[in-house]
Amino acid sequence: MNACLQASRSMPDVALGPHGGHAVALRWVGMQGLVVPLTLDADPARLRCGPGRVDAWVNLPADAARGIHMSRLYALTERVLSGEPLTSASLAELLRGFLDSHADFSTQARATLQFDLLVRRSALLSERTGWKSYPCRIDARLIDGKLALELECRIGYSSTCPASAALARQLIQQRFDADFGGHQLQPQAVREWLGSEQGICATPHGQRSEARVRVQLQAEAELAPEALIDAVESAVKTPLQTAVKRQDEQEFARLNGENLMFCEDAARRIHAALDSDPSYRDFAIRCSHFESLHPHDAVAVAVKGVPGGYAE
Repeated sequence: MNACLQASRSMPDVALGPHGGHAVALRWVGMQGLVVPLTLDADPARLRCGPGRVDAWVNLPADAARGIHMSRLYALTERVLSGEPLTSASLAELLRGFLDSHADFSTQARATLQFDLLVRRSALLSERTGWKSYPCRIDARLIDGKLALELECRIGYSSTCPASAALARQLIQQRFDADFGGHQLQPQAVREWLGSEQGICATPHGQRSEARVRVQLQAEAELAPEALIDAVESAVKTPLQTAVKRQDEQEFARLNGENLMFCEDAARRIHAALDSDPSYRDFAIRCSHFESLHPHDAVAVAVKGVPGGYAE
């Protein structure tokens, strides 16, 4: 027998002994902040994961041992998540490994993963492309042999205030009356006026905004963060851009002008998009508009409304 192995087997393991204290079940015991390189089963030229931070857990019943085998959780996390693409199947394999390695007492397992999903996005009109980062979080649980997956993504977009746009239009009308009232209109003169700073004398306020979307997947649904992100961006119609040329910036201005929205409007749009997708058993939406008018944020929250589900 290898001398090191023989020595390790002879070493005391006090974690396996009785806890000797108050007999209480521990909901979760584990390791937090494990750094693991994550990959997705997709084209790396278009879709990548940043380094992941993983929390690994099992439960500890009241009559169980004093502690768990932390090193086993670490080894399993390293082996499975470093060696396989991040999928529903690989997460189920990881959690089953947690339970198998603690079969003497643990009955439930959990892993939470946080990472940035990097997606290569094309500009609106030009040939430019760039990487866009989306913070994501996955909560995977194996309870009574059933896998439950929750996915959360944060998606940035632009929002232009409808009230501010209406007030700006009124000021432009008033300036038009002042500059052209009582005069015979000449199309060329009006055209030049519209292209001047004098003509566009007011602009509505817009702001960078964020949708924080949390979904609970149906049992048969595959883990697909990009699909969730695409659904949200398609709903709001004004996603943040990466590399742009002037024609892209102009197109972005057009999209904002055609999609004026309060945070309430954004939440309703996203709700309609997710509610039509059968992959999601439940979802919660938080739209935050980081206002340029006020030093505080405007926020709207919506949930699917499943009985006993999310209730933010």
